[in-house]
Amino acid sequence: MTNHVVLFEPVMPANTGNIARTTAGTNAVLHLIEPLGFDISDKAVKRAGLDYWDHVDLVKHDSLPDFLATLKPTDHLYLVSKFANQDYTDPDYALDDGDHYFLFGKETTGLPEVFMRQNPEKAIRIPQNDEHIRSLNLSNTVAIVIYEALRQQDFANLDKIHTYEQDKLK
Repeated sequence: MTNHVVLFEPVMPANTGNIARTTAGTNAVLHLIEPLGFDISDKAVKRAGLDYWDHVDLVKHDSLPDFLATLKPTDHLYLVSKFANQDYTDPDYALDDGDHYFLFGKETTGLPEVFMRQNPEKAIRIPQNDEHIRSLNLSNTVAIVIYEALRQQDFANLDKIHTYEQDKLK
């Protein structure tokens, strides 16, 4: 079982760079659905991802239908959106019969409305005060969701403890 972060037509290079760093640190695969609002070699993307890009498992897709065609029947697809009726903590991400794909919308417009209406049972939401903000920052949202999945998966293949040779805390 592998976790996948899928960005639909991202437009902000710094968000994508931060998300790349998160996927490198969580062993998740990063999928980018084109068109992108920037060149992947953009300095802002590289700066936000720092020196982690060589650890990012990156897959590009020409379109949403092209991405969807790569999913297997056993895979689990979640549409992360403020227009969902299900809380992001509700699904069982520990299911190991397939991979888990978390699809996030474009920073400016989210996921296509027609696609969302066709798949409401797949939509999950992070609770927020909708009177105060339009949405949470995309890179923060990715981190919240991926770490909930990892928590349910008992942080498999991640280091839970790190010590230094000369640990000042001991």
